[in-house]
Amino acid sequence: MMSKLMTVVSNNQIADAIFELKVHGDLTKNMKKPGQFVHIKAGTGTEHMLRRPISICEVNREEGTFTMLFRREGHGTEMISTLKSGDPIDVIAPLGNGFPVEEAQNTALLVGGGIGVPPLYELSKQLNQRGIKTIHVLGFQSDKDAFYIDEFNALGETYIATVDGSLGTKGFVTTVIDHIETPFDIFYSCGPKAMLKALTEQLSDVKGYISLEERMGCGIGACYACVCHTDDEAGYVKVCTDGPVFEKGAVII
Repeated sequence: MMSKLMTVVSNNQIADAIFELKVHGDLTKNMKKPGQFVHIKAGTGTEHMLRRPISICEVNREEGTFTMLFRREGHGTEMISTLKSGDPIDVIAPLGNGFPVEEAQNTALLVGGGIGVPPLYELSKQLNQRGIKTIHVLGFQSDKDAFYIDEFNALGETYIATVDGSLGTKGFVTTVIDHIETPFDIFYSCGPKAMLKALTEQLSDVKGYISLEERMGCGIGACYACVCHTDDEAGYVKVCTDGPVFEKGAVII
């Protein structure tokens, strides 16, 4: 884990306020586990002291590049969205504990909501490489918010849910899962807490791992901005260092 200057390869808007940022540099060789994230410096000098945590969407070790998808929703991510090819970018990576791909036996269900979808792409690729069949259920607010559908389709059967019904099934990811007939032995998920809570209740008898989206400060476990509560003696975990991925039931959501 270290801070390095990397180089922007491309930065394109792919959906409503969603950007695909591809960067090149040495840190890529350390990115091995899907579900990890990076911390990006948004500005220069004292402006935007806190870095922005963004999940890793895809890693290409041969090219020495990795791809992130992020939502432009504040001044920091607004600045990141203006980066152009060739620009330097200050990155700390990789951070956190990712998804355990080795836990899947035959078929894995991958469930993503909104900006929780991106880390599931590298996860699905790595599961496929291990011979694991992947089923994807992706939830978005509307069709204008949807992205990477073709990319996921190329890796396995893919279902879409939108709240307004403008794409795929009207409703939520849980609505779609009720109708999936293919058996699966494990699920992996990333998205808003309400979705993760509903999902873990729905799939109470299936082994699963969830990735939490928490606002972070330091990204290295020092500031306690991203603490989540647990039932054990410790009473809490830090999402940035203990997570962002936890086994189902390990944290209170």
